[in-house]
Amino acid sequence: MDDTTGSLFMPFGGSTIAGDVDTVFNFILYTSTIIFALVVFGIIFFSIRYRRRGKLALTPDISHNTKLEIVWTVIPTILVVIVFFMGFNAYLKMSVVPKDAMEIKVTGQKWFWSFEYPEAGATTVNELVVPIDKPVKLLMSSQDVIHSFFVPGFRIKQDVIPNRYTMIWFQATKIGEYDLFCAEYCGTKHSEMIGKVKVVSEREFENWLEESSMSGEGMSLSDFGAKLYISKACNTCHSIDGSAGNGPTFKGIFGKQVTFDDGSQAMVDENYIRKSILNPQTNIVAGYQNIMPTFQGLLKEREVDALIAYIKTLE
Repeated sequence: MDDTTGSLFMPFGGSTIAGDVDTVFNFILYTSTIIFALVVFGIIFFSIRYRRRGKLALTPDISHNTKLEIVWTVIPTILVVIVFFMGFNAYLKMSVVPKDAMEIKVTGQKWFWSFEYPEAGATTVNELVVPIDKPVKLLMSSQDVIHSFFVPGFRIKQDVIPNRYTMIWFQATKIGEYDLFCAEYCGTKHSEMIGKVKVVSEREFENWLEESSMSGEGMSLSDFGAKLYISKACNTCHSIDGSAGNGPTFKGIFGKQVTFDDGSQAMVDENYIRKSILNPQTNIVAGYQNIMPTFQGLLKEREVDALIAYIKTLE
């Protein structure tokens, strides 16, 4: 997101909740800075003012100072109460989803995000497209380990956990692109689990949904597969130039014999590729880890066919 109005510590706030989060953050920051400055000034002042001079003398027998003790107890207590109510107010706003919110299913897996729009039957990878000024509810789960959905520009972050749903919502207030990160270490390519949240106008969003639902129309299967190789994040693990990756290269693999970690072998044909996409845990190629998630339910039949057609062209 191009930022011209962000602060030293925060990017531009592009959601309705951003202002509340920034208010809590700034209050804690400025209050802590003032208290820190007072403490440092006091240390320096008293170190100079009451430094030892001349002969060693005994310290006066002062047991306590009631007024001072009341001050340093009451003031921090008041500050903590203020922070609690400010934070609780922001937490409630972030937790209560508006009734008219649009729901999007989010799946985190090594190492990309996939987004499913149930009403339109569209899916995307590493790009969440939403309309401006519309509440959006994200229903999230993980295919493998714990991830964390983090959009700094929206001030939202929520853990994404296997075998259960977590939820968060936002309402974007400015058109543009916002960075999306995984904020929970999830493996060797954690730092590459990066996506975008694209905020568009209502009309542009409707047009995008319509185009996405007809994805691949007018294209050959192999060309469509080449597009899916990027959009479905196959390129994060499988190269097309023969270079090593977290998964076998696609270059020249079709029609060749592969050996699995249990010593068995199989020919790479259409059925093998289909099975590897939808049930990747069944057979693991020797020398590679069992890390590929299933794409069952994430890919349409034509998309599977398109990926097979594309891999066949990579001689």
